[in-house]
Amino acid sequence: MEQLSFFAEAGQSRGLPEELLEYHAGFIDKQTSDELLQKFIAEMPWKQTTQKMWDKAYLTPRLTSWHGDIGTDYSVSGKISNPNPWTPELLYLKSLVEPVAGIQFNSVLLNYYRDGNDSVAWHSDRESVLGKNPIIASVSESQ
Repeated sequence: MEQLSFFAEAGQSRGLPEELLEYHAGFIDKQTSDELLQKFIAEMPWKQTTQKMWDKAYLTPRLTSWHGDIGTDYSVSGKISNPNPWTPELLYLKSLVEPVAGIQFNSVLLNYYRDGNDSVAWHSDRESVLGKNPIIASVSESQ
């Protein structure tokens, strides 16, 4: 089975319906992106959490940092996380993304994939608090 890529060089992968994904290559210029990435790596309160699968606890193969408005708690596998406050850099990204998405976001989950060993499996979030068809914006630095 062919793995679909959200980040193909030529743009959105064939087979992904446009109503499910809008792809904007070069959304942030390379210099700004690099600066933000380095600041995030150095300054965010990164955590490595555990997930329970098949009655066994596993360390998630990535670091995360949850930020948002007061009251935007995040729950994964029954564990509730209170958000860290917005940083000026996150508010800057939020100000860029919201006009394109056409909505206001109240929180952001940062994922830091440190090397080729970090990952996230193909999955579907089942967080009812996000609504039936939540809109999710993703900003990614590609190396």
